[in-house]
Amino acid sequence: MPSSFVPTAVALAEMAAKTALRHFRANPEIEIKSDDSPVTVVDKQIERDVRVSLAERFPTHAILGEEFGTGDLTADHVWVVDPIDGTRSFIGGHPLFGFLLAHMTQGVPTLGLISMPALDEIYMGTLETGATLNGTPVHVSDKTRLSDAIISINEGEKLLEHAPEVLNRLVRAGHTRRFGYDCYPYALLAAGHIDAVVDYDLKPFDFLPLMGVIAAAGGVITDWEGGSLNYGSDGHVVAAATPELHADLLAHMNGTVAGQ
Repeated sequence: MPSSFVPTAVALAEMAAKTALRHFRANPEIEIKSDDSPVTVVDKQIERDVRVSLAERFPTHAILGEEFGTGDLTADHVWVVDPIDGTRSFIGGHPLFGFLLAHMTQGVPTLGLISMPALDEIYMGTLETGATLNGTPVHVSDKTRLSDAIISINEGEKLLEHAPEVLNRLVRAGHTRRFGYDCYPYALLAAGHIDAVVDYDLKPFDFLPLMGVIAAAGGVITDWEGGSLNYGSDGHVVAAATPELHADLLAHMNGTVAGQ
């Protein structure tokens, strides 16, 4: 059962946090990957440690990690690891970097974890147990109307370049808008502090761990067409507190609201 993996997930998050904080604001060595994104020796060390620990505990489980590739995604059990979500934040001394972990059961996210090492926060979600922050239950807000919603618009530069018409609609949407990056807006959504997140060009190790947390907290998370997210999704993500708000936001983004 997914809840039986919770102690392992928490232990891995705590291990990753210790490694990250030991090097945070200490100018770690940086490499630039082929997609022009940075990676540090810390990203690699955390993922190595997680892989070793998982292999010892669950030798038949596959692993999908950002830094060291993909195992057998057809396996019944797959762990998804993003060792430092927000490496640019990490190397810039900004505390809103995270550690992401998911457990997939036959291709479906059944456990999600968002850890924020510098904030000492671990958001955990399974459909059996609901969502928690450091063990205390959390839940999304009850907002159903876009006009009342606080929205996080992630990856603003990419939206400006690749989807300017969507960005133009988003900056006029909702009650309050904030530009953001990486995983923390989803944690804030799960805890009911904000009401929706729009994101662009994520990879499976970015969004699969978020799914377990958002769903367990009572929220909705899909692609921009309202479809289910999976290993092959394009990484355009919309998450919202309620189905009504999610539908309203999608309509607004797609220009199908009257008057647009």
